[in-house]
Amino acid sequence: MPHEHVVVRTSDGECPTHVLTPDGKGPWPGAIMYMDAGGIRPAMIDMARRLAGAGYVVLLPDLFYRYGPYGPFVPRDVLAGDYRAILGPLMATTGNDKAAEDTSAIIACLAARGDVSGQRIGAVGFCMGGGMALGAAAAFPDRFAAVASFHGGNLATDAPTSPHRGAPCIEAEVYVAAAEDDRSYPTEMAATLEAALSDAGVTFRAETYPAEHGWMIPDFPVYDRVAAERGWSELIALYGRILHRPNDQPRVGGR
Repeated sequence: MPHEHVVVRTSDGECPTHVLTPDGKGPWPGAIMYMDAGGIRPAMIDMARRLAGAGYVVLLPDLFYRYGPYGPFVPRDVLAGDYRAILGPLMATTGNDKAAEDTSAIIACLAARGDVSGQRIGAVGFCMGGGMALGAAAAFPDRFAAVASFHGGNLATDAPTSPHRGAPCIEAEVYVAAAEDDRSYPTEMAATLEAALSDAGVTFRAETYPAEHGWMIPDFPVYDRVAAERGWSELIALYGRILHRPNDQPRVGGR
């Protein structure tokens, strides 16, 4: 499967980005994958490769580029120690707002490619990236048509950059997959996000998986193969239903 390394020039610098494409000629719909706090590493690239194998041009940007060189980290080792001390400085260099700013340049990179079909694209984020995917959908409603968050945290907080605040701007269909007993996304927070999406008329579906925070990511100690396969099935079904439809065809239940 083709795998490119490109540099996306943002307003804050140069963002190294992995581009995974299906085998064959194309063109294919485009998608952006927002990483977790563990950063870019083989497991995250493998996840982007799997999505590309389903028929999408996938851009996986390194949103820690403002920090400079790091890792790659091994989550099992990081989580065994003071992970906040290790990952905190990197996480402090980005956030939902900065990721949305970066997304403008990432979308332009997708648009410039000859192997990308259509204008409407997908987004998917994991852990930290879940909120970024939702924030991108709100910042660029005319571009994102299908968005998924897997075990995303802090999706509805008092922060001005909280993802739930952007719900009125979202035009994409949204899938939110939560973990059980997730301290970063408790049930009351889930209720706040779902109410915001519902009040805004967003077509969405929210589910809680019988798995722990991080279950989708193969190099996490809590990786759950059965739950992960279910998550992949949901993501591929969402993308297949939305991104392979003509851009001018209205969404059932959409605004």
